[in-house]
Amino acid sequence: MADRRIDHYPSLMSLAVHEFRTPASVVGGYLRMLERDTTQPLTERQRKMIEEAGKSCARLVGIIAELSDIAKLDAGSIALARHPFDVFTLLGDVAAHVHEAEDREVKLVMRGPGDGAPIQGDATRLKHAFDAVFRAILREKAGPATVVAERRLETREAPAAAVVIIADESSVQTAYETAAGVFDERRGGLGLALPLARRVFEGHGGRIWSPAPRQDDDPLTRGSAIISLPVTE
Repeated sequence: MADRRIDHYPSLMSLAVHEFRTPASVVGGYLRMLERDTTQPLTERQRKMIEEAGKSCARLVGIIAELSDIAKLDAGSIALARHPFDVFTLLGDVAAHVHEAEDREVKLVMRGPGDGAPIQGDATRLKHAFDAVFRAILREKAGPATVVAERRLETREAPAAAVVIIADESSVQTAYETAAGVFDERRGGLGLALPLARRVFEGHGGRIWSPAPRQDDDPLTRGSAIISLPVTE
């Protein structure tokens, strides 16, 4: 019975994506038509309501796209690109465009080497994956606070790995040295970006984890993440 459920999973996910996408597209289309309707001018209140409904519809369409990518990655029906690039350089580029929680005076600071971690992979998907994790951690901080994303090249074991430790400024080493736990993907406001990110890291032969809780409701667990990706020789 368990095997049959697993076999049905790809088709079930594909059906769900199709059934969600169709009505969402219709709603979005009608909202755009209402905005352009000039026979009866909209009031400012009506225009505002349509704009907000449009934003929510666009968000729903984005979540459906993430669900589709998850389904395809799990089914093996899409392959990650394999091009050479430096993941440490990519991390710097991603961090420069993350502005989550700036209104609470929470800032993200990059540390460690800016290059020297060559990999073969899908730069576009990794950018989205790192962006999602950065935003998830920044959302946990009440502010004011400084979150550090520290890049390290681990060469003690084969294969060598590019590691990024994301944690409070005072907790980077503690997060790294604490036993590995599970990174919590169940966070509001991010859609399915985190489950998708994990699959992208794993698709590159890497992994993501958080420090195992040392006590109940350990803030280090939810407020930190460590990502490791194998580098090429």
